[in-house]
Amino acid sequence: MNVKKEHLILVALILVLSLYLILHKRDKSHYRLPEFPKVMKKEISKVEISNQDKTIVLNRKDNSWHIVPQGYPADANQVESMLDVIEKLSLTALVSESKNYKRYNLDEGNKLIVEAWSGDTLRREFEIGKAATTFQHTFVKLSEDHRVYQARGNFRSKFAVSVDNLRDKTVLAFDAEEIQEIRLSKGEQSIVFTRKQVPDEITSSEEEKSQSSQAPTEKATWRSTDGKRADESQLNRMLTTLSNLRCEKYLDDRKKEELSDPIYTIELKGVQEYSLSVYAKIDESSNNYPTTSSDNDYPFLLPSRQVNDIMKNPEEFLEKTSEP
Repeated sequence: MNVKKEHLILVALILVLSLYLILHKRDKSHYRLPEFPKVMKKEISKVEISNQDKTIVLNRKDNSWHIVPQGYPADANQVESMLDVIEKLSLTALVSESKNYKRYNLDEGNKLIVEAWSGDTLRREFEIGKAATTFQHTFVKLSEDHRVYQARGNFRSKFAVSVDNLRDKTVLAFDAEEIQEIRLSKGEQSIVFTRKQVPDEITSSEEEKSQSSQAPTEKATWRSTDGKRADESQLNRMLTTLSNLRCEKYLDDRKKEELSDPIYTIELKGVQEYSLSVYAKIDESSNNYPTTSSDNDYPFLLPSRQVNDIMKNPEEFLEKTSEP
């Protein structure tokens, strides 16, 4: 009898324990994730990114973004990536309620605080920690909520930026096909090339040559002011490089007007006029040249390898094998 009673007690304990585990698991997996109002990126006019050491503020002005208070133009693609995260922020799981924030890089020394504003209204605020082990999610914390959540996407690197990283590095941009005149100056040497329409001397067949009723075809070619042919490949390659020129970094300790006596100048004329001026290295051991352009209000640095491809003696842009 005692053995039977002990068996019944043991079965009852197993049933109670099993029921507890099932209910405990069910309660844990059926929590409700916080819901917050949607915000469209087109509505956002200001973004603040801060950590323990610094705060970066981005303002939208005339459909473009600027870093304040400096007023530097911000890289449009980088800002767009941030706005995508802010608009589509999606919590996928509750990770921790223990307040052990250091484990998730959400402690004071590591977290990034993001605030998105529409005018004077704060529309979104959250803290960013490290990426999850899957590298497909990021640990986040919401303001006034002590819990840690997992958000969809690996996006900490989009916000872990410096002012220099975030600045728009495009320093000269134009349509190369619109340029009709190029002036190159290096020391006492100077040369001007103009784009001219000349008869195309190459025909595809003898039959075409005999069709004198057809107007001769023409092609655009570069000639110096004294009629000499330009090295088309070199000149066009230079134009392609300049048409979407990005710098390595900006010279924050210099103003544009403080640089004088350029060692090389390129002037371009088309629908608009453009110019690029290269100056002597600040330090001979440097791998960069100080440079200014007509498209940018700030002096910047271009790497030596890039400048050396551009900064050739003007005469080197003349064709060497053909007669003028």
